[in-house]
Amino acid sequence: MKSKILRNSLFLIALFILINNFIFFPGNILSWDVFGYYLYLPLKFIYHDLGLQHPATITAIIEKYNSTATFYQALEMPGGSYVMKYPMGLAFFYAPFFFSGHILALVFNYPTDGFSLPYQYSIFIGGIFYSILGIWVLAKVLLRFFNEKVVLLVLIIIIFSTNYLVHITMYGQNAMSHNYLFMTYALILWFTIKWHETYRLKYILMLAIVSGLSILSRPSEIVCLVIPALWGVKNWNTGREKLGLIFQYKKQLAAFIIVILLFGLCQFIYWKIYTGKFLFYSYGGNAGEGFEFLSPHLLNILFSFRKGWLIYTPVMIFAIVGFYFIYLHQRNIFYALFLYFILNLFIVSSWSTWWYASSFSQRSLIPSYPVMAIGLGYFLSWLNRQEIIKAIFYMLISAFLFLNLFQSMQFHYGIIDGERMTGAYYWKIFGKINISPEDQNLLLVNRAVDSSGIYNGEEVIYSKRLAYFDFENSEIKDSSYSFGGKYSFRLDSLQKSMPCIESPYYGLTNEDHAWVKATACIYPMGEIINDSFRLSICFNHNGYIYNDMSYGSERMNLKLNQWNKITFNYLTPEVRRRNDKIKICFLHQGSTRIYIDNFQLDIYERRK
Repeated sequence: MKSKILRNSLFLIALFILINNFIFFPGNILSWDVFGYYLYLPLKFIYHDLGLQHPATITAIIEKYNSTATFYQALEMPGGSYVMKYPMGLAFFYAPFFFSGHILALVFNYPTDGFSLPYQYSIFIGGIFYSILGIWVLAKVLLRFFNEKVVLLVLIIIIFSTNYLVHITMYGQNAMSHNYLFMTYALILWFTIKWHETYRLKYILMLAIVSGLSILSRPSEIVCLVIPALWGVKNWNTGREKLGLIFQYKKQLAAFIIVILLFGLCQFIYWKIYTGKFLFYSYGGNAGEGFEFLSPHLLNILFSFRKGWLIYTPVMIFAIVGFYFIYLHQRNIFYALFLYFILNLFIVSSWSTWWYASSFSQRSLIPSYPVMAIGLGYFLSWLNRQEIIKAIFYMLISAFLFLNLFQSMQFHYGIIDGERMTGAYYWKIFGKINISPEDQNLLLVNRAVDSSGIYNGEEVIYSKRLAYFDFENSEIKDSSYSFGGKYSFRLDSLQKSMPCIESPYYGLTNEDHAWVKATACIYPMGEIINDSFRLSICFNHNGYIYNDMSYGSERMNLKLNQWNKITFNYLTPEVRRRNDKIKICFLHQGSTRIYIDNFQLDIYERRK
């Protein structure tokens, strides 16, 4: 980079990223999702137990370092071992800094357990390094298309007008996948450009490495291969020429494919060793979470007040418009970039839990920003030639920048909620730095609290009765004991469950949540051991159970040889589809005879 102004600007950006990371220094770097991405390294190189045959090791680490509330980062297998939920790609990025941390722990006499301070700080520094590398490489890519003024403007907009800054500093310990994949996409663009300029083996090998690591970090990033595949293709003729070029350099293409497959083989071998299968769905522990390509949540991803990308990151509208100018002025890269954008947006929108946990805007789109930066650059290049409207648009871009910085601050202080935003709440707190409890009543229901509580403090109203069974006319009934009638339902060593009550979510409510109040009369004839008798309520999505809640006998405080009235309140979960079914029944794994009568289910909704 020949320009002193751009070099100095990049230095200041790097310094800002460094300082900002330390300002928002995380209390526990190797925690939550990062804990899961990282575990491959200490399990392999310190504990020599990649299959987690001795889970007490992880239990001790979690207790010592408070790494996670529950061990959701791995899936327990039938034999008692565990398989990591997350793919191993990020572990490759962490590895140099993990080994540095290990050496520092040895030198300075810290515990060499993979989680003491030297490891934490090393991974933290690694995240900063990859962030700065990503910005620097992106600047080099942009200089191939734009002058230095446009490049600097694009970098400022990407960093300060989007959710990029939040997710590499304030949130995610700078060790989540987003800034790492941002960096790999910048490198994918760079090595794609360099190979098409030189056709040298080293560039296609580097392209294969960063592409393979991207896919290994998040398998959906296989869409990145669209970029080099269509680079230089602007019509059918150039498409045929590209096929000829691939055939001409078929040995390099073979090397490219082999390198990517070698990275994939690492994951396949891991799965084969510890699950017996080369392909394994490691998200199986998160029932109902997965891709649904036939029903993408595109409008929610783009425009919902909960996490809408163009609601919270509106400046990217200009990047999308920029594809039109790429089509006009640089069609040989248009199809590569635009098809990647469309496919990636479709994949991101097809994830069933499209809100992607607690986050600001759509964090899953951050890796695509190097591609979007080119579109943004073409829009700004066009805008700079429009003397009449240029000032208006730059005022709008500046407004979006200040809006993003302000809302990032709101997110940091919890004014913008990471999961529960609504349109009514958004406009209520727009521009505010303080909120009232009345404002918070406009948020989506807080599902993080114990859903068996009494309505989470909501003011609720009775909606309808879902079901009532007094067993007087039931096909299965018992006349030995009853409460207010002649018959009841008996569970014992032969009859282990009562017929389940099922209803699709739309049969419960038209709202985003409701409370199911279950009441019943229970008559136990003897002692019930270890919650062997329970009321079970769950939802079913495509054969997977989620939000399974049990009300066990120990919580019921049942008195023997008499009728006990029990009540259990269940908050409906974030349903994947409105036709997902709720399933409610009593289950009994013991031999004690238990009678059930007057079992009823009532629906309550929040008062509007």
